[in-house]
Amino acid sequence: MVGIVGILGGMGPLATVDLYRKIILATSAGCDQEHLHVVIEADPSVPDRSSFLRGHGPDPLPALTRGARRLADAGVDFVVIPCNTAHAFLPTLRALVPLPFLDMVAETAERVRVTYPEVRRVGILATEGTIATGLYHEALRARGLVPLQPDEAGHRLVGAAIAAVKGGDTGPGVGALLVEASRALIAAGAEVLLAACTELPLVLTGALVPVPLLDPTQMLAEAAVREARAHGSEDRHAGRRTIPAAAPERGVLSDERTD
Repeated sequence: MVGIVGILGGMGPLATVDLYRKIILATSAGCDQEHLHVVIEADPSVPDRSSFLRGHGPDPLPALTRGARRLADAGVDFVVIPCNTAHAFLPTLRALVPLPFLDMVAETAERVRVTYPEVRRVGILATEGTIATGLYHEALRARGLVPLQPDEAGHRLVGAAIAAVKGGDTGPGVGALLVEASRALIAAGAEVLLAACTELPLVLTGALVPVPLLDPTQMLAEAAVREARAHGSEDRHAGRRTIPAAAPERGVLSDERTD
C-alpha cells in the first residue's frame, strides 16, 4: 500500500491545481489504479501569509492548523503545502498536528546543491513575506550558497506578477514582468533562479531566462511521490517513516515537532 498524500492548499487555487498536476505527471503509472491517493484540502480563505509576516492582517496559522487537522482526520500519511510563504509556519504546524510535513524549501535548496555543484549565487523570486522571513536565505546558506534577492523595483515586479496570477491572469504580459526581474538578478550575479512562489511557475518557464530556473512546486511533487512510494513496504498504521532526502536542519520529513 502506498502512502496517502495530503495537500494543504488553496494558497492560491491555481497553485494547488499545479501541484496536483505535477504529482500526477511525476508518478509512473499505466492506469488510474496505479496513481497515488491524494486528499486535497483547498481553503482559499486562509489569510494572506505574506501580509501577516510583514505585520499586517490576521494570523493564518489557525486556518492552516484547521486544514491540516482535517487532512489528519481524512487519514493522510503526510502533508505537502503548495505555498512557499506558508512554510514560515511549518515548525508550529508540526508541533500542533500529528503528521509529517514535507519541506519544499529544503527540497529545492538541496536540489540546487546536488544538481549545480559549481553554482554559488542563487536568485530568489518570491513574495516579500518569504524574503522577509529568510526561508530560502537560511536553506541556501546552510549549503554554502549565496542567496540574492530582487531590489525594490524587482520586488514590485514580482508582487505584481503574483497578484495577476492570483487574479486569474496567466498571460505573457505577466511572464514579462518576471523576466525583467530575473534579468536584474542575473546581472547581479545569479547563476540559478528559484521561482519561489507557487504562482510563478504558472507564467515563468526556463525557456524565458538564460540561466537554470528551478520550480519548487516540481521539487515538492517529486518528493511527494517519493515519500508515498516509500510507504509501499510498510503498513501505514504501524508507524511512520522518516526519509531525509534533503538537509536535516529543516527536517524535510520528520515526526519530530519543534517550536
